[in-house]
Amino acid sequence: MISWRAGCTERCTSGSEGGPGRRAGREPGTAPRSDPYTEHPTREGKVYCCVVLDAFSRLAVGWSVESTQTTVLVTNALGMATARRDRADGLVIHSDRGVQFTSWAFSQKVKDAGLAPSMGAVGSAYDNAMVESFWGRMQVELFNRKRWKTRVELANAIHDYIELFHNTRRRHSALGMLSPTEYEDLHNTTQQAA
Repeated sequence: MISWRAGCTERCTSGSEGGPGRRAGREPGTAPRSDPYTEHPTREGKVYCCVVLDAFSRLAVGWSVESTQTTVLVTNALGMATARRDRADGLVIHSDRGVQFTSWAFSQKVKDAGLAPSMGAVGSAYDNAMVESFWGRMQVELFNRKRWKTRVELANAIHDYIELFHNTRRRHSALGMLSPTEYEDLHNTTQQAA
């Protein structure tokens, strides 16, 4: 089964399909995953972020930042992910059991995109580990670095962290110390040569 991981985070569980040490995706762009959303305070109020990770490459294919934790947060992240990846056949979108992911709007967006929905098991510590790891790194590498004044300031920092650092420069041990972009490029080059 090929899957994406949808998620946001607020101390929720998240993780890799199939348990620890097992890869869910077999091809790039065919295993996006998301998780619950994360929240972080600013002097103006909280900022919520949701991400969709590709389980194959750990690439953040979709993400969204909002001032509330509504269904719009998760549907926007899924919308970005489906716009970036043109293949949906055989793709599973895996999420936790949060109300945003069980909403009619999210379910309809999943159906319209041709994705197969999947939800995490109740009480599984490993179910959302991949996304929780992403949030943990973001907490240390971005959120904890300073006190954020405005939501816009933090939203811009989240954009830069995901697009300019995580996807293109952050090395992952599971990817042979390559960034998600480098890993996908290497895979595509290897596939073309074969």
